[in-house]
Amino acid sequence: MELIDQGILDAGAGLIGQIEIFVRSMLLPWRLYQLAILGVLFAVAHLLGLAARHRLEAWVRSREGWPKWRLRLAVIVSSRMRGAIFVLLAWLVWAVMQQVTWPSRSFLIGLWATIATAWVAVGFAAQFIRNRPLRRAITWLAWTYIALHYLGFLDGAAAFLDSIAVTFDDFRLSALGVLKGLIVTGILLFVARALTQALIRRITTNEDFSPSMRVLSVKAVQLSFFGIAIVIGLRAIGFDLTGLAVLSGAIGLGIGFGLQKVVSNLVSGVIILLDKSIKPGDVISLGETFGWINELGARYVSVVTRDGREYLIPNEDLVTGQVVNWSHSDEFVRIDLHFGTSYADDPHQVRRIAVEAATGVPRVLADREVRCHITDFGDSAINFVLRFWIRDAHEGLAGVRGAVYLALWDAFQAHGITIPFPQRELRVLDSTVKVESAGVAARQASGGAPEPG
Repeated sequence: MELIDQGILDAGAGLIGQIEIFVRSMLLPWRLYQLAILGVLFAVAHLLGLAARHRLEAWVRSREGWPKWRLRLAVIVSSRMRGAIFVLLAWLVWAVMQQVTWPSRSFLIGLWATIATAWVAVGFAAQFIRNRPLRRAITWLAWTYIALHYLGFLDGAAAFLDSIAVTFDDFRLSALGVLKGLIVTGILLFVARALTQALIRRITTNEDFSPSMRVLSVKAVQLSFFGIAIVIGLRAIGFDLTGLAVLSGAIGLGIGFGLQKVVSNLVSGVIILLDKSIKPGDVISLGETFGWINELGARYVSVVTRDGREYLIPNEDLVTGQVVNWSHSDEFVRIDLHFGTSYADDPHQVRRIAVEAATGVPRVLADREVRCHITDFGDSAINFVLRFWIRDAHEGLAGVRGAVYLALWDAFQAHGITIPFPQRELRVLDSTVKVESAGVAARQASGGAPEPG
């Protein structure tokens, strides 16, 4: 530990020495003049940037109907206006001083013009990163690297970061290695994300793949690309991946005891994707839940009902439980409606009228036969079943049932067909007779003689 601390002190002393030499060089007369010129240029660029920014914003507001990418580009240019003007002025002054005086007397202006140019370029390029915290982190990291590189502090800073390290047996982990690993991993993850999105667009638009195979292919592509990026990032910092064997064994043991349900749901999700039992867009019912599948996740299936609720059903329930898939092999669904009519009505006429009424409902398929059968002779009515087909179960079943029932009601009213209901006949005895009979029964029960009539 003492050797590591002494190495840190030595590297820090070397970096501080480089900074002292740089500061002393800035105190030379012509360097001070150049710093004053740079200060004036920055003030002029600030004032010109404010004026140009106001004019640009006013001009953009006058342009109606511009697409979003043009507005975004205008915002980026407006936010970087001061830096761009400073770069132009610095390079102009440097070019003039190169012609009228010694080149060494404009070295500092050229140096800061180069750094400012790189900073402005990084600022413009970073705006294409949508994630704001990530954009700020990458921007500041790039600006720091550029400043250290052009000011000559890069080697000293690298040595100082490399001296901050910890050692585990034969493995040495330094701050420089971690930083390099993060940069490499970040770049690889960015590339993996771009490639993954491109492949996902190709997969989702390919009609040769079934919906379940598209989901499985997308998951496999994401796992492969991001896994490779992370592995390469770990190798970039010198991490020995063979040491993960013991760790993976411990994780597997922990999964076996504590994460059984999670692993079961993950495996069930893969099984669902492979056997194609359900797929996005299918209409299913599981218990009291009826809706269509919105998304197949790694742990759950998202089912959206007609009332807008979204149920997250674990994959294990879909594999081990009984699921009704209304659109597994095709989109056709048969619906049965039960009703009854009076014994006074002709059942042949009732069947014909019911078929005609159901055929006139828009959602009922006309190319599939509508049938009506007598099921039994009930206590109060002749019972029928009306069977018809639809192909849009995702639109709901209650709506089409209600529409067919209304069509039956209208047709029966038009033809004088009645729908009976249970009736009961009640007989009320005379109250005087009931009271006298109750009194005689009471006296006989008490043992007394009946009164003479």
